[in-house]
Amino acid sequence: MSDDIIVAEGLARSFGELVAVRDVSFRVRRGEIFGVLGPNGAGKSTTIRMLCGILDPTGGRGTVVGHDIAKEPEAIKARIGYMTQRFSLYEDLSVRENLDFYAGIYGLSRARRTARIDEVLDRTGLRARTKQLSGTLSGGWKQRVALACATLHEPPLLFLDEPTAGVDPVSRRDFWEQIHRLAAAGTTVLVTTHYMDEAERCHRLSFIFRGAVLDVGTPDEIVERRGLDVCEMRVDEATRAADLLRAAPEVDEVAHYGHVIRVSVRNADAVAVARRTLDAAGLAIGRCERARATVEDAFVSMVREEGAARA
Repeated sequence: MSDDIIVAEGLARSFGELVAVRDVSFRVRRGEIFGVLGPNGAGKSTTIRMLCGILDPTGGRGTVVGHDIAKEPEAIKARIGYMTQRFSLYEDLSVRENLDFYAGIYGLSRARRTARIDEVLDRTGLRARTKQLSGTLSGGWKQRVALACATLHEPPLLFLDEPTAGVDPVSRRDFWEQIHRLAAAGTTVLVTTHYMDEAERCHRLSFIFRGAVLDVGTPDEIVERRGLDVCEMRVDEATRAADLLRAAPEVDEVAHYGHVIRVSVRNADAVAVARRTLDAAGLAIGRCERARATVEDAFVSMVREEGAARA
């Protein structure tokens, strides 16, 4: 069998005159956590729906778990798990009743159904809440129920569409621990997100903006290819300093983090550029030190460049 469980080649999808996805290509290897990163409206959810066999592409091609997304959508649906950002289970059913219902939909035998429900209840920490109505759960607990239902039939591939939107930071961290446990046990995971810290948790990433892929690779590869150098500093008149730095041709991005200004430049020394720019304006610089370039730095840089090119 191929090492690629997902192959997308030039996928496109239009809704009338609206082009939601224009050119998406990437491959997902078996057993990895693959992140599709992009802002709201970038085409992430539309891409996932095409790969799941829910939407037909208007251009390009793709295969998922060995099946063609346009010709064999039902075969794909039987072999994947799917979880959306919105709680899509039955809120007037208990946790156990939801699990039992979805086990029936997936065609699990009575004996297998009981065993699998017990397994996911223990794995997700839902054992003490089996009788609670799903609609009365908090966002984090609803998320656990949705993940439990999506993995009942032990699919080789799990799609997670903005799974942590609106969930508190502690629940998000617990959720990602569960995702890594699933991946370690052999499940391939494709997750869409616009949270940059979550992107750092993936094995590989695809950056999508305005329906097209900007880059694909590991977080470290993407950051390194961008050639960013970053520094953080404390400076008097922070707002004026930020304006001066943004006007400097070498500066890629400037952002405020409380009393700290974060400056990123491409293919140059960020500390030297920042000091030279602010010294020329007579602004006193306090602490100034180099910082690690992040996936967020790389993504913002790509989006700014793409927007400037289109303008």
